[in-house]
Amino acid sequence: MSVIGILGKKIGMTQIFDERGDVHPVTVLKAGPCVITQLKTLANDGYEAAQIGYVDFVKASRVTKAMNGHFAKSNVPPVKVIKEVGFEAGSEVKAGDRVLVDIFENERFVDVIGTSKGRGFAGVIRRHGFGGGPKSHGHMFQVQGSIGASSFPSRVFPGQRMPGHMGAVQITVRNLRIRAIDVEDNLILVEGAVPGHRDGFVLISKAKTPPRERRGFAGAATKDALKASKKAAPSKKK
Repeated sequence: MSVIGILGKKIGMTQIFDERGDVHPVTVLKAGPCVITQLKTLANDGYEAAQIGYVDFVKASRVTKAMNGHFAKSNVPPVKVIKEVGFEAGSEVKAGDRVLVDIFENERFVDVIGTSKGRGFAGVIRRHGFGGGPKSHGHMFQVQGSIGASSFPSRVFPGQRMPGHMGAVQITVRNLRIRAIDVEDNLILVEGAVPGHRDGFVLISKAKTPPRERRGFAGAATKDALKASKKAAPSKKK
């Protein structure tokens, strides 16, 4: 399978220890299983992509007749969440194929796209990190203050940071390191935080621009920083 991405669910966060005893915060993602519901071709659609759906129990009555017909063309079960991902050139991919977490077995980093938690209506201190005004009696601390521009230009510029709706936007986190993969349960553990709430859907894909790791600072060959600094320090002359 040469699809470069898969749909998943955010299970939660935990921590694991590596072989050196260092602790790493990780996010547990249930990656799939997914099924290819349609192939986008250059001749018919103008681009090439694979439409995948997260295999989860959903009643047929909950799916529209149009979507039921769409799934019947590929002989796949009804799915609730559908996304499009790319696939490697020259790969043999067809509708009905399953997409599992094993596509990341030879990868070290992934990109994750999710929707951040909705925070409702928020002020400038929470939304933009403003410092606020004086905290003494008689002052209003959590207010933005004047935004006027005097006689010139006599208007508020577009993009002015103001109170408003916070969160519930699409966020992409790139180059999350893969710490472990469980092929049997379709689980992948990535180091760091992933946007979204628990049980929220995310799109996991192979890293578009994986970082180039420095020599001597990757994998089991990682040097102990304290020992390396002592060894490199010049010896004191007696």
